[in-house]
Amino acid sequence: MARHFLTLLDLTPDELNYLIDRAITIKKGLKAGEIYEPLKNKVLGMIFEKSSTRTRVSFEAGMTQFGGSAIFLSPRDTQLGRGEPVEDSARVLSEMVDAVMIRTFDHATIERFAEYSSVPVINALTDDYHPCQLLADVQTFVEQRGSIKGKTVAWVGDGNNMCHSYINAARQFDFHLNIACPEGFDPAAELMEANKDRITLVRSPEEAVKGAHLVVTDVWASMGHEEEQAEREKAFDGYQISPALMNTAADDALFMHCLPAHRGEEISEDMLDDERSVVWQEAGNRLHAQKALLEFLILGRIEN
Repeated sequence: MARHFLTLLDLTPDELNYLIDRAITIKKGLKAGEIYEPLKNKVLGMIFEKSSTRTRVSFEAGMTQFGGSAIFLSPRDTQLGRGEPVEDSARVLSEMVDAVMIRTFDHATIERFAEYSSVPVINALTDDYHPCQLLADVQTFVEQRGSIKGKTVAWVGDGNNMCHSYINAARQFDFHLNIACPEGFDPAAELMEANKDRITLVRSPEEAVKGAHLVVTDVWASMGHEEEQAEREKAFDGYQISPALMNTAADDALFMHCLPAHRGEEISEDMLDDERSVVWQEAGNRLHAQKALLEFLILGRIEN
């Protein structure tokens, strides 16, 4: 039976830690010029109902480097965009490809697709979760600072899909998460309740960031909320991450952002260039973490 990756909870903590280690190994091999093609002649179907730069390039490049190929499908290219039932599309694509990556709006869509798919389905972002980004983020932290277990992470900003995935990550990777967001922009109540021993919700960014080992943020108006930009700018006033705010975090704290970033809004103009910022390494690790994920879902565990 196919294993899917719709949220971080679909894999065990042990499997997730294996993926991080495996991603680091795969990355080292690539940087050393090794040719490694475990997915030769394998095909990844990529369904994009939301546009993307990093997600498309990282999955497509990853499959190519692994000796396989990827097929890009926009809403204009699929019957999904013309009203074919999701379950029918899932059954048909399962007959033709070895895995399916979906970037869409409603999380229920990807759950329904996975239910009827006989090949692995990967969530490349929904309105509720973005688990692939968390693999890259944790990989980046491990490369820079070692295990994230027992550390304190601060999320500052909207209680969005990234925040939801950080809540799941706190549970799976065993760290504490401080969340700072304005009233009315909290993460899902049921998710907070299920993980109340792992998270602390505050209104003050300063309170969340104090002593944190990792500080993370995202745009104030995520994809699909652009019409709320002016309203959100007012609500999130005071929630900007700057080098001055980072100075209140732990001495060895790192800063991450899933990108694209809006300089002058959720981050100060100079934050991405601060020595504590690892956003470019974080973005690049999408490639390596997702290669480890694809290898695992299609072939199973590989002994390093």
